Amino acid sequence: MATSSSTRETFDDSDTRHDEMHSTIEAWLGDLVEEVDDAVSSEQFKEWLDVQSRFHDYSHRNTLLIKLQCPHATTVAGYRTWQNEFDRHVREGEKAIWIWAPIIAKQCPECGNSPSYHERSDCEYDDTEPDEWDKGLVGFRPASVFDVSQTEGEPLPELETEALGNANELVPVLLEAASVLEVGVEIVPSRGWSHGSAKGVCQYRLGTQPLVEVRDRENEADLAVTLVHEYAHALLHGGIDTEDERSKRELEAEAVGYIVGRYFGLDTSGSAFYLAAWEGDEPETLLDRLERISSTSQEIIDAVEEMMSDE
Repeated sequence: MATSSSTRETFDDSDTRHDEMHSTIEAWLGDLVEEVDDAVSSEQFKEWLDVQSRFHDYSHRNTLLIKLQCPHATTVAGYRTWQNEFDRHVREGEKAIWIWAPIIAKQCPECGNSPSYHERSDCEYDDTEPDEWDKGLVGFRPASVFDVSQTEGEPLPELETEALGNANELVPVLLEAASVLEVGVEIVPSRGWSHGSAKGVCQYRLGTQPLVEVRDRENEADLAVTLVHEYAHALLHGGIDTEDERSKRELEAEAVGYIVGRYFGLDTSGSAFYLAAWEGDEPETLLDRLERISSTSQEIIDAVEEMMSDE
């Protein structure tokens, strides 16, 4: 896969600066589209996708139950599934996460009950024998699952989505730039993080600035790009409430993170795997939204450079 690491870009402070930046960003988005295509066809992505396909897609209710019982949960499966499918074992003493599992059985075409309940009900349907009834959902039962963090054994394949490089000086300036961008920001220690596997979140608040929260980590480059990603959400998506636009939020925010990180000399090629794994629009959609991505990237870059020039 191509790499987007670079030395820091500079543009003359002249009347052509805006056009030069726009042209460069357009070229970089073209690079990102190619990198996403490379990522999708890579063996690493295929292996990751194969493993992901073996996990259940839980309902909203079960997802809520999982988060209430284990806020940091990322990937859950049953006790035997971990053993048989992934060669991992639940550690002794781990507490189960309880969800509702569907009960699938033959059901009466009229009342929807299983044969045993049908016999005890007031339903008089008898056009076909129970052996001929189709199977369907007849109820739910409690079932236990465990998060991957509660297991040990063979590692699951991971995608290398983290940004790399030296951002020790960039992170403090990004935090200062929040005031120029009119965004609240907070770096949250890992032990106090309550947003599961998310690296960052943006909360839109009525009548006041949006609040960006980012989970602290050792990788300063990845921390910086996550900050930019969430700043992009704050600047672009506060007033969006249509399903069509919501589906494009991650594409735009990750593209802005890719562009700004690359501008300041970071390796942001991991964004390709991030977007490859995102279930949304095709990567070419990035070019359709060039103006939004470009103007937001430039706004963040200008705010950071304004802070740098004041130091």
